[in-house]
Amino acid sequence: MRKLLAVLCVAPLLAFAQAYPTKPVHIVLPFGPGGVADITTRTIAPKLGEELGQPIVVENLPGAGGIRAAETVAHAEPDGHTLLLLTNGNAVSQALFKSLPYDPANDFAMISTVGYFSMVIVTGAQSKLKTLEDVLATAKANPGKLNVGTISPGGTQHLAAELFLSTAGIDALVVPHKTTGEVIVAVRNANLDLGFDFIAPLLSAIRSGQLRALAVTAAKRFSGLADVPTVIEAGVPGYDVASWNALAAPAKTPRPVIDKVRGALVKALAAPEVQKRYAELGVEGRASTPEELKDFYAAETKRWTRVVERAGIPKQ
Repeated sequence: MRKLLAVLCVAPLLAFAQAYPTKPVHIVLPFGPGGVADITTRTIAPKLGEELGQPIVVENLPGAGGIRAAETVAHAEPDGHTLLLLTNGNAVSQALFKSLPYDPANDFAMISTVGYFSMVIVTGAQSKLKTLEDVLATAKANPGKLNVGTISPGGTQHLAAELFLSTAGIDALVVPHKTTGEVIVAVRNANLDLGFDFIAPLLSAIRSGQLRALAVTAAKRFSGLADVPTVIEAGVPGYDVASWNALAAPAKTPRPVIDKVRGALVKALAAPEVQKRYAELGVEGRASTPEELKDFYAAETKRWTRVVERAGIPKQ
């Protein structure tokens, strides 16, 4: 009898998953058009749609530290037709905001990681800082004298820079700017000693010789800048930082639907055209299991909470 009841309970879910999706699937992004996360999502969307048999609609809902997008998906029907592009910004939000209109830990069903984005530390082409070892030596000999440009106070680049300083044990001033363009100009003109940002928007300035790449922040070198060491290789053990994105659905989305989306994502990430475009953007496409993503998200939340607290960033 128990086996019969189990079959009767599971059968509707399997039938729903087999029919899913029955309409276009929306992926809600916490960013505006044109950024790396937006481009990577739009790169994979056609292949994901082919695998699922329905169009993928990328919906940009920027603002409020990703709260608007996350809230929209948290309160959507748990039928797999509305998904969230989860990012490390979501992991940071618990530390940055006094309250949230959703529960970050319990209002989402994790699906899979999608990609990892390394950052790069740069200086001006004419700077006396030729290597990251030069930066460390100069900062230790002149505490508080170097300045580091990032964007988005409380954002990934800002917090990555703060974590770099604490991990390296050096004292420098982190100066957040509004745009990456402002950071590039300031570093190029020697108004900033260093810049911290994602690889993709800095790649052109690096390759044209306007900026000098000192190190990438992930533990693995970027193939497009093969001669540039990692921060770990350059003398800061334990510093491994990459932004990331992932897919999540509203809590209570049936597991067979979660598994179907993940299976389609794995195939889409393996497509040669997706791999090529991701490599151009400095993105490592990598899927995970839902369980791995859940554990990773919890660990990221703890890590960035410590960084925010150490940097003294007030809650909003």
